[in-house]
Amino acid sequence: MSRLALYSLVVCVLATSAAVVSFVQGMWLGVVWVLLAGVSSNMCWYYWRRDRQTAG
Repeated sequence: MSRLALYSLVVCVLATSAAVVSFVQGMWLGVVWVLLAGVSSNMCWYYWRRDRQTAG
């Protein structure tokens, strides 16, 4: 797994955790965290797939 894919995965996990905490506390800021988690998960998938195609 490339470094960019790993960083994107970490950001996705942290954004998901922040979204859960925001929604539990009743703040609508969690919507922004959900969007960030979506973008970072797509980045992780893209970089992971690109590395697999170039390596194999």
